[in-house]
Amino acid sequence: MAATIAIIGALEKEVRGIRDALEDAFVEETAGICIAGGRYAGHDVVATTAGMGTVNVATATQLLISVYRADTVIFSGIAGGLNPALHIDDIVIGEHLRYTDTDTALIAESAPGLEEFASTPSLVDLAEQVLRDCGYHDIGAMPGCDSPGYLRGTIATGNRFVTGAEMRAAVVEATQADCAEMEGAAVAHVAAKNGIACLVLRAISDNCDEAYDAFCERDFDLDGYARRASEIALEIVSRLD
Repeated sequence: MAATIAIIGALEKEVRGIRDALEDAFVEETAGICIAGGRYAGHDVVATTAGMGTVNVATATQLLISVYRADTVIFSGIAGGLNPALHIDDIVIGEHLRYTDTDTALIAESAPGLEEFASTPSLVDLAEQVLRDCGYHDIGAMPGCDSPGYLRGTIATGNRFVTGAEMRAAVVEATQADCAEMEGAAVAHVAAKNGIACLVLRAISDNCDEAYDAFCERDFDLDGYARRASEIALEIVSRLD
């Protein structure tokens, strides 16, 4: 069976944008997860909205690998910024992914025996090139630039929404991460367990300084973000060998 690229989104709007771009598209439900599939740029592609949290995204990732034979997984979503150099709409390429609320030494007793996870280096390089071509600047090389930027960095993953100075500081101390979210490390964990490639991208939506209810009520351009995320993910797919 031909290899398949899986795209997992945090928002239904992102998956809708992927689905609309596919040729010979289909939609089906497996294990309570809605899968959109088809062809794009010569590749078989499947996409889904996993839901929030490590269990939801791990289930979706394994399903796409086991049932749809995905050999590359791309995850994109939003995250709270921890690095003061990051601003709203900047993007973190997840070179390293670390759990915030997990006893990683115990997790590492099982395959693949890791306490920290990572995006595949070649995909990190490809994502950086795509972002450059899309007009994003390297925050490390051009700090203070007004245009949206990107950072090759560390993403912290936990099953709690990070909010408030105390919780924010605890996550930074535990992980030295650039941003915090609820799925990325689990995606990379499952990918490593299966020996396949993965890439995690996160756009900054807040600074981990507001409650979830307040965040949901704030004026954040979800449509614009979903459109950009879809375009970036599809451009990465189009450049894969």
